[in-house]
Amino acid sequence: MTDLILLLIKASVIYGGLLGCAALMTLAERKVSAWMQYRIGPNRVGPFGLLQPLADGVKFIFKEDVTPDGANPWMFRLAPLMAAVPAMMTVAVVPFAGDVTLFGYDFGPLSIADLDIGILFVLAIGGLGVYGVILGGWASNSKYSLLGGLRASAQMISYELSLILIVLSIVAMTGSLDLREIVAAQTGTFLGVLPDWNVFQQPVAFVLFVIATFAETNRLPFDFAECEPELVGGFHTEYSSMKFALFFLGEYCAMIVMACLTTVLFLGGAEVPYWADAPWFLQLPAFMVKAGFFCFLFIWVRWTLPRFRFDQLMHLGWKVFLPVALVNLFLTGLLISF
Repeated sequence: MTDLILLLIKASVIYGGLLGCAALMTLAERKVSAWMQYRIGPNRVGPFGLLQPLADGVKFIFKEDVTPDGANPWMFRLAPLMAAVPAMMTVAVVPFAGDVTLFGYDFGPLSIADLDIGILFVLAIGGLGVYGVILGGWASNSKYSLLGGLRASAQMISYELSLILIVLSIVAMTGSLDLREIVAAQTGTFLGVLPDWNVFQQPVAFVLFVIATFAETNRLPFDFAECEPELVGGFHTEYSSMKFALFFLGEYCAMIVMACLTTVLFLGGAEVPYWADAPWFLQLPAFMVKAGFFCFLFIWVRWTLPRFRFDQLMHLGWKVFLPVALVNLFLTGLLISF
């Protein structure tokens, strides 16, 4: 019974943290873009505008919920859930820190589920999010939404292949699908000076992975599923109220999970550089700083780079990323075998 209570506490903290960070990311998106454009950004609701996400949530709850004529009502309601839930589920296997001991209780590692096939779980569950986007586009009975859903499906299939091949390179080096073991394999130093992180041993895979995460999360310069100048709002054009908020929440949760996954695979996870046995209360801030950098990168790139054309996106995915990821995997296997 005690183990169940400890697990529930741990799950509540992790999921509460994920939803809280997703809310803060919406504020950071507007604040960072404002700073980049010499504006102030939200500054009325609470000190420095910190309560703006709460005000947005209240607004979404009380807005009118509209279902357009001709839409499939059940699929229209189901799609936002299918987009948001997979992004939230994948965080369950992310190891945020080592074994946690607090108030005399041993909580175990700071992750909800310690799976031997954690990376497979992330890829399998994370890939389900595209169904929510496709269903939302089709069920809306809108040509703009349908085009956005079709674009999202083509985009995610194209970059999912490269993403899996990059992950296979890391799995081949580590010899495990367990995210905790992948983190453990990155302790120590590389060439006697640098931390033994995969970013230094697999720099090509790191660059490909980071760019592919932008395509997977439908973020600029790959936001063709929304693409306001062409498709009004893309797959969520007809959505309002809490249904729109769920799509919004799913996108930001997916960004946070991808930032965490990049940290685990390439930056040693919660490891503190040059300190192999750091306590968990130092590991957690180290993990948050690394993942926070990638969250900031998502925002920075959005307000810096212009959008690609769709044919350029497909060309990059199939004719550049896929061959390079294959060659990288082949060379990784060759180096391991020798």
